[in-house]
Amino acid sequence: FQSMSYTIDICRGQLKPLNNWADYLFYLSFFPQLVAGPIVRAKDFIPQIRQNPLRVTREMFGMGVFLILIGLFKKAVISDYISLNFVDRIFDEPLLYSGFECLMGIYGYALQIYCDFSGYSDMAIGIALLLGFRFPKNFDAPYKSATITEFWRRWHITLGTWFRNYLYFPLGGSRCSRGRMIFNLLVVWLATGLWHGAHLNFLLWGLGLFGILTVEKLWLKKYLDRWPVLGHLYML
Repeated sequence: FQSMSYTIDICRGQLKPLNNWADYLFYLSFFPQLVAGPIVRAKDFIPQIRQNPLRVTREMFGMGVFLILIGLFKKAVISDYISLNFVDRIFDEPLLYSGFECLMGIYGYALQIYCDFSGYSDMAIGIALLLGFRFPKNFDAPYKSATITEFWRRWHITLGTWFRNYLYFPLGGSRCSRGRMIFNLLVVWLATGLWHGAHLNFLLWGLGLFGILTVEKLWLKKYLDRWPVLGHLYML
């Protein structure tokens, strides 16, 4: 996705081609975000490569250390602990537990996956700051969202932004007929499912989210905007 953003941004005239292969390879191989993001677009990162001098300010250093520590706490203390001592046990043998305990296991898994993923992103952003580079935010309190649409704007922000700018908008976005907008959403969520894994389960996951988001956009949004409390009950 990062390499594609470089090519697409050049074709759009938003970025000038690099003169040095080493800079391009540095952009692709910059290690903090390689495993799980955030996805850093070429036009956001490449201008930082030739900073002269490359500076790490006191604010960048302090924020970097803070993000590394908070990310490590999320990942190693919260996510790994509840996974080993609670969630995995329930998911392995759900019939041994009560309905309430199974429900808490589901909510525990939601906390586990958030702390695991956002913790990694925090550490990646923090390490980049210590090296003099700025990455975009990847999570913004997604569980405070009032709708599924808002949730996906706050969860893995760089992935959603990539699909929006390089797939949804070129297809026409929402500035088109209702039928075309629904088709655009379908393409984006099928692609999102395939991005998570080339398996039928992920395609069905993408189709499910497409259905929920379509219903939200076409019918539920006006009610959820009018009565925000319904949104929080709906998300529960």
